[in-house]
Amino acid sequence: ELMTAYTMLRNGGVGNGGQPWVLRWSSRIRLTWLSFTLFIILVFFPLIAHYYLTTIDDADDAGKRIFGPRTGNELCEVKHVQDLCRIRESVSEELLQLEAKRQELNSEIAKLNLKIEACKKSIENAKQDLLQLKNVISQTEHSYKELMAQNQPKLSLPIRLLPDKDDMTLPLPKSNRNCRLHNCFDYSRCPLTSGFPVYVYNSDDYPFGSSLDPLIKQAFEATVRTNVYVTENANIACVYIILVGEMQEPIMPKPTELEQQLHSLPYWRTDGHNHLIISLSRKSETQNFIYNISTGRAMIAQSTFYDVQYRPGFDIVVSPLVHAMSEPNFLEIPPQVPVKRKYLFSFQGEKIESLRSSLQEVRSFEEEIEGNAPADYDDRIITTLKAVQDSKLDFVLVEFTCKNQPKASLPTEWALCGERDDRLELLKLSTFALIITPGDTHLVISAGCAMRLFEALEVGAIPVVLGEQVQLPYNDVIRWNEAALIIPKPRITEVHFLLRSISDNDLLAMRRQGRFLWETYFSTSDNVFSTVLAIIRTRIQIPAAPIREETAVEIPHRSGKAAGTDPNMADNGDLDLGPVETEPPYASPKYLRNFTLTAMDIYRNWNSAPGPFHLFPYTPFDPVLPSEAKFLGSGTGFRPIGGGAGGSGKEFQAALGGNVPREQFTVVMLTYEREEVLMNSLERLNGLPYLNKVVVVWNSPKLPSEDLLWPDIGVPIMVVRTEKNSLNNRFLPWDEIETEAILSIDDDAHLRHDEIMFGFRVWREARDRIVGFPGRYHAWDIPHQSWLYNSNYSCELSMVLTGAAFFHKYYAYLYSYVMPQAIRDMVDEYINCEDIAMNFLVSHLTRKPPIKVTSRWTFRCPGCPQALSHDDSHFHERHKCINFFVKVYGYMPLLYTQFRVDSVLFKTRLPHDKTKCFKFI
Repeated sequence: ELMTAYTMLRNGGVGNGGQPWVLRWSSRIRLTWLSFTLFIILVFFPLIAHYYLTTIDDADDAGKRIFGPRTGNELCEVKHVQDLCRIRESVSEELLQLEAKRQELNSEIAKLNLKIEACKKSIENAKQDLLQLKNVISQTEHSYKELMAQNQPKLSLPIRLLPDKDDMTLPLPKSNRNCRLHNCFDYSRCPLTSGFPVYVYNSDDYPFGSSLDPLIKQAFEATVRTNVYVTENANIACVYIILVGEMQEPIMPKPTELEQQLHSLPYWRTDGHNHLIISLSRKSETQNFIYNISTGRAMIAQSTFYDVQYRPGFDIVVSPLVHAMSEPNFLEIPPQVPVKRKYLFSFQGEKIESLRSSLQEVRSFEEEIEGNAPADYDDRIITTLKAVQDSKLDFVLVEFTCKNQPKASLPTEWALCGERDDRLELLKLSTFALIITPGDTHLVISAGCAMRLFEALEVGAIPVVLGEQVQLPYNDVIRWNEAALIIPKPRITEVHFLLRSISDNDLLAMRRQGRFLWETYFSTSDNVFSTVLAIIRTRIQIPAAPIREETAVEIPHRSGKAAGTDPNMADNGDLDLGPVETEPPYASPKYLRNFTLTAMDIYRNWNSAPGPFHLFPYTPFDPVLPSEAKFLGSGTGFRPIGGGAGGSGKEFQAALGGNVPREQFTVVMLTYEREEVLMNSLERLNGLPYLNKVVVVWNSPKLPSEDLLWPDIGVPIMVVRTEKNSLNNRFLPWDEIETEAILSIDDDAHLRHDEIMFGFRVWREARDRIVGFPGRYHAWDIPHQSWLYNSNYSCELSMVLTGAAFFHKYYAYLYSYVMPQAIRDMVDEYINCEDIAMNFLVSHLTRKPPIKVTSRWTFRCPGCPQALSHDDSHFHERHKCINFFVKVYGYMPLLYTQFRVDSVLFKTRLPHDKTKCFKFI
């Protein structure tokens, strides 16, 4: 059976029906045996081992303990174990020594790392110091070369010599009519460095003072109090001034009495040298009461002169003082356009008394040419003008008889008709205004002629003066042929043809020049008095006093915060920064022509609208006011060329370009209670090349936070406190601005360094223009017949926003001190439009449009707080500003332009060793 079973098992367990029962039985036996074995091993074996180990160590014989703890000595009794112990002890000691050495070396390494960092910093500082020293040496060498090239070493001012109290008597001329500066003026009282001190007598201290016109006296005294040349120390005065007119006729003193009072002046010194007698006329009928008075060597300034009385180059013909105590209202002045008005020319007047003339004896021109010309051409003038009026070829208005009682006038003078307002209304409708000089050729100028000239210039009627013998106001310094037509009386028959032949452009130019002369030299008592002083000062070649600057009251602030890096600064686009400026801040060169300018180009200086590129600057307070050391005049044209050595971009970049070898600019940033935005904008200026300093105009009455930490950007940051919140503060000529170039920028403007650099390069080649980034333009609204401000994308522009623009510091003086106050008042009223006002000013002076650089159309930073420009009323206010400014200027001065400035090689692929250059396209 066993064999059978075995056989069946070998055969696969098939038998008795083929069932594998043997295989199943064998598998069950194996699994059961295996499970039992594992149970015994896992349960009983640990128990037995634990029991054995615990009981065997409890034996009394310590020597028989196997698993109990033993002492070190017992363990080391074994010989081979002793060697291992010694090795272990030795290794432990060595490990302890190595750990100590490791810690010591780590401390030394840390100290050395600190020393290395300190050495690196000292090396960097030493490199910076060395670089600065090299720059200083380079600047010194450059200045030395310039001085050697000019061969004009700088000299200190000479010591001022004070005049003696007892002046030496000058040699007497043969006649007072022969008085000129060289024989009737004491130059020793007026050294070049004197500053032109002027002493003004108080007319109330003398009897004739009670006879003066109260308005003229009051206006004169107010002007004297504010004039920079007036001094109370008569001992150092260069010129002494006394006001003697206009007199009130009922209480006018006799000529002999007035002469005695003049000769009794405390500083008259027997002959009145260095004295100026001023007689201002407020009315057209002012008489020439000084005619019969002996004035000695004193100069005379008045509106009426006879040829026997007038001394050219010594006496002064002044304009009438119409606006004695009031400023002219610019809104009442008619616009300068359209060029042609209703009447081609007009004239209203009546001659009360005439010379023996052709009114009684009519003669032909042929008879006049043969000789014996008539003493008075007025009859020929009347006949010719009436013929032109009757021909109706042009609308003209001539009236030789007044509808009302004419004003009083001098003999042979054409008296004025009607009231001043009526005359102005007629002149507003006239393209030309005829001014017929007196028939008496000995009367070189009269108050009536001067009044007609004043009114014509005021309302924009171009004066046509018939009579070439006339001496117009300030004629020795003003080129009148640029604003008026002076025609000899014998050419009366050609006047109509001449007036019709003048083009519209010439008419507008003459009208603009006349408006400039009127605003500058005629309009107010300040202008008249300052003009008289300026003429005398110009004649004796004394430089003008420096124009005042706004004193910057600094707000204390803490700096030292390391300026961060803006990722946008590294993105220079297609433009290249060029050489990095490493020189320390330095101011623009000082104006060095103060003591020679009065002897050159007098007519250009007096007859040109103000601008930074005339030979010297200008303000209306002193019509020929030059700059001095503090006033930064333009140096272009007088300095060596500083352009690149060659035509390729690499050489050009190395020299910055332009006509000034070295130059920096000042950033003026206006802000109002946006500290975080301001700090971010200042940090973006870190490392900006050619930056001299940053002037932050703090426009808020609330001071900055005391804990505010200002960034350190490598140049000084001057925080200026203002008296009031005004956008006009942006353009104040702060004394802290020591460069000619100013970058006016908003506190939220976001410009890259390469854009600023490129704008600066362009401005250096167009210093009389506004150079900036966002462009705007003006447009004419046909339905409403008014001007509009537009900021849409356009193919042309006429303005560049001063929120990111370069301009010359000269325009800051003109904006703050010269531009009509009405414009600044409107800027304060709307808290808007200051950028439009600056564009109007520069375009009016230069007759050039601004320059836009790069393709940028906006400059606001993303995420900044909302600005005033986002208000809905912003654009409506700017529309109103433009139309108001046009009324003030009398015309639209903005000019369109259709190009912008990019690099010559803008978006041009260049070899790797060449650098792109910047210049005009």
